Parts: sequence; structure tokens; C-alpha cells
Amino acid sequence: MNRPKSVKSTLLEHHLAPSKRLGQNFLIHRATAESIVSAAGFSPADLVVEVGVGLGALTIPLAAMVNQVIGIELDQGLIRYHEQERILPTNVSLVHGDVLRIDLTHLADQAGQRLKIIANLPYSISNPFIFRIIEYRQVIDQVVVMLQKEVADRLSAAPNTKSYGIPTVLLGSCARIERLLILSPDHFHPRPKIDSQVIRITFLHDDPQPVPFDRLQQLVRAAFASRRKTLVNNLLASTLGLGEKKNSRASLPEQRRQHILHALATLGLSPSIRGETLTVEQFQALTAALWPS
Repeated sequence: MNRPKSVKSTLLEHHLAPSKRLGQNFLIHRATAESIVSAAGFSPADLVVEVGVGLGALTIPLAAMVNQVIGIELDQGLIRYHEQERILPTNVSLVHGDVLRIDLTHLADQAGQRLKIIANLPYSISNPFIFRIIEYRQVIDQVVVMLQKEVADRLSAAPNTKSYGIPTVLLGSCARIERLLILSPDHFHPRPKIDSQVIRITFLHDDPQPVPFDRLQQLVRAAFASRRKTLVNNLLASTLGLGEKKNSRASLPEQRRQHILHALATLGLSPSIRGETLTVEQFQALTAALWPS
């Protein structure tokens, strides 16, 4: 029986190389890929979208577990490799494209169901990817994704810590996050400089949202505009429309300040509080107080 080729030898044989521009790091151990797929918890009936097919390390064990795999790959050289070698199972279809540009709603419509996604991402697009899946949360059930450990830590960070920020609050308001596996650099070629973390993000479709998400998003982005400023000052400096009345005797800035201070007071929050100290629930409550229905 022939010994499986290494990632390095496969890349050399096909005149491929890890792209620094795309931030590619290839899984080199089959057992690691199988562990990731097993931990993902997909079912045999599932259609799963894989982001970043690479040489197929995750794709092959994934295809053995689920009904259908749609693989999205940006690197044209890797698309050619799979077209030539035909190592992928028959229940895998490849799409040459960028996940940050592909219309995930259209993909879900084609599939006839909400999407389940697995992704081994270039580290350079981790944050854009997180915001992308938040944007398309209505058509996604869950995402199993490998991230830099520090990015994964940020997504489940506690308030009033350096890691706590916009993605923490927005994702925490609409999804549940679970840590699955930590992978050291020696699981990849080329070796990254930091550990990686596999997490599962499950969107909470059955839980009613307490406030309009677009309002919450506006508030959170304004609150974190400058960590050195108080929440009040960040909101005063923002372009948020908070119901100011042009025919009022008070100036518009003063109306805005009073409205913000009143909303904070109704929640028992100090006027000197900073945005990064609020919990997800407090951000939701403040959204309701600032934009009462």
C-alpha cells in the first residue's frame, strides 16, 4: 500500500505553494482533520458548506459523514488541482469564490435550508468572516470555524477586558459559542506563530430578539468608537438618531445628552460608565431605552 503523500510533497508536485497573500496554512495530519469533523457534530442528512477546501484535508472526512458538501475555494490553483486529481468524493461540489463576496442567502435558497458551515480560514479574514456570518445569521444554523486562539478568546470575552469588543457583543446577542479544540502550530504547513482554536457558533433562531438588531448594532459600534471615552461621550459624538426635536427650546446636543442620561438612569447605570463594561444584556436593555417603541 502506498504511503499517503505529505502536504509539502503534494504542493511541490503540483507547483503549488502556500500563499502569503491569502494567508494559507494547510492541515498536515489526517487524524487532526478527522477530530475536527467529529467534534463538529454534523448529522448524516446535513448539507455542509466548507470554506477553504485547500487540499481536501477536512473535505474528505466531512463528505464521509454528511449527505452533501459545497466547498468554497478562492485559490484557482487548488481548484485546478482538484479538477485534475479528482480525489474528492462524489457528494462534494466545488465553487470558486470568495466567502466574503458570495451571497449566502442565495446559497441557502439553493440548498432549501439554513446553512451549516465549516471553515479553516486564513487568519487575515477572521474578523471580516465573523461579521459576514452575523450579517447572514438568518440563513445560517451553525458555523464550526478555526480561528487564531486570541480571536476565539475575543468572541467569548468578559466585559471590562481588553478582548471584549464589538464582535463579542454582536455575536453574543444572537448566538451561542462553544470551544471544541485547540491546535498547536505543528498541525499546519506552514507553521503559524500562534495556537488555533476550533469553535462552534450556533445561531439562536428560536429565541425572540428583545430589540431590533440593527439598532443594537448601531449602539454597540458607537459605544466602542473610542475606548478612552465614556459611553455618553461616544454616543454624543456619534451620528445616531435618538429622537431629537428641532422645534425644542433645548439645543440638539443638549437634547441628546439628556436623552442618553435618562436612558442610563432608567437602567441604574452611571453617567461615567464606559461601553466596554456593559454586558450583552445591558446593551440590549439600553437599546430599548434609547429607542422606545
